[in-house]
Amino acid sequence: MESIGVLMACPMNTYLEQELERRFNLFKFWTVSDKTQFLKAQQNNIRAVVGNATAGADAELIDALPKLEIVSSFSVGLDKVDVAKCKEKGVRVTNTPDVLTDDVADLAIGLMLAVLRRLCESDRYVRSGNWKKGDYKLTTKFTGKTVGIIGLGRIGMAVAKRAEAFSCPINYYSRTEKPNLKYKYYPSVVELASNCHILVVACPLTEETRHIINREVIDALGPKGVLINIGRGPHVDERELVSALVEGRLGGAGLDVFENEPHVPEELFGLENVVLVPHVGSGTVETRKTMADLVLGNLEAHFLNKPLLTPVV
Repeated sequence: MESIGVLMACPMNTYLEQELERRFNLFKFWTVSDKTQFLKAQQNNIRAVVGNATAGADAELIDALPKLEIVSSFSVGLDKVDVAKCKEKGVRVTNTPDVLTDDVADLAIGLMLAVLRRLCESDRYVRSGNWKKGDYKLTTKFTGKTVGIIGLGRIGMAVAKRAEAFSCPINYYSRTEKPNLKYKYYPSVVELASNCHILVVACPLTEETRHIINREVIDALGPKGVLINIGRGPHVDERELVSALVEGRLGGAGLDVFENEPHVPEELFGLENVVLVPHVGSGTVETRKTMADLVLGNLEAHFLNKPLLTPVV
């Protein structure tokens, strides 16, 4: 397989990069200065693209690679892959579902605790020496708070199960009500936000879910509510979120993702009721290796004419 050309869209994982270099003829797209000229020169050599949540395969790239057979994404979400264009061109698509569910759900709970209990601010309080001047202020209890979840897929369900361990009632919104669930369903995001203390975004990013968290939803969540985003940055109207937090119309936020990563609104930096982490939902050594092995396994299965491990298209 060493002669098969694989285009890696951006840096994503050292182990994955090394294994791709070892097994295939790897092209690193981010190292190319003239991408248009490069694609013209290599259009007949590249048969696979490896992408992630940052860069994938849009319609322009797919059209530029007539020999493309498969796009294997180092992520669950496929918002950086033009799946419709892949279907049209007969290009296979895979992702890395299930293996990162636990890590992302764990982080969601961690963000809830960090925001409500002011863990990051408390840490800074000790390090700065302020504890010697007096005790830190009282914070907010997590146990028993109502958690509302947008998107009750694999990750949403995993968040719900973890929150239940903290005696949290669970409400949810999804495109359709799920049968045989004890959780309360709300037919709109605004209604869900009005009936929970903590609102978690855990749905895929589509045109329908872009800015699903808007001013109306934020105002429904209110000055005692907390927003947790472990989905994608564009799920949230970031400008509205910033103004709500600065003005005190929203109680707090725990954010793993942002609209224009790695750029984060500087207005958030000084807010103690906001916890910011750099898109690390699946960022553990164990899970990233498992994800990488799944990408490699899908590529090898395809080029050996075996069934794909996690086919999407």
